[in-house]
Amino acid sequence: MTKEIAARCESETGSFIVRFEVTFAADINSISPVVDGVMKLVSQMGYAAGKEYAIEMALREALANAIIHGCKNDPGKQVQCCVACDEENGMLIVVRDPGEGFDPVSLPNPIKDQNVYSDHGRGIYLINRLMDEVTYKQGGREIHMRKY
Repeated sequence: MTKEIAARCESETGSFIVRFEVTFAADINSISPVVDGVMKLVSQMGYAAGKEYAIEMALREALANAIIHGCKNDPGKQVQCCVACDEENGMLIVVRDPGEGFDPVSLPNPIKDQNVYSDHGRGIYLINRLMDEVTYKQGGREIHMRKY
């Protein structure tokens, strides 16, 4: 994990403490070990009780998007994940990939018309529904997800 990503985690509110950070090869098989590490942290934080499912599902979607869309399934590329938290401001999860980025506003609505029957395209929609606050930075190469 670069100091730049950790600094971004910490600078969101100024009071976050980075609790977990990892850089890993863009391989779908890496998702579960990363999620397991984050969820271990979540289970240790009493204020996240009852929010585990939402956090896990959003993180899985964000990591999959970074690997599939940002890194184009190239295991030679790296994905970064940083988790920072404090009791007052909740949890901030940052996932970053080296891809070209994207504009989330340009994505089709996954629950409208023919999109309902598509076999993909629901990840961003789910993340936005599961987390309390979602922002995109670095031209869409970085997603910041907050859970209070």
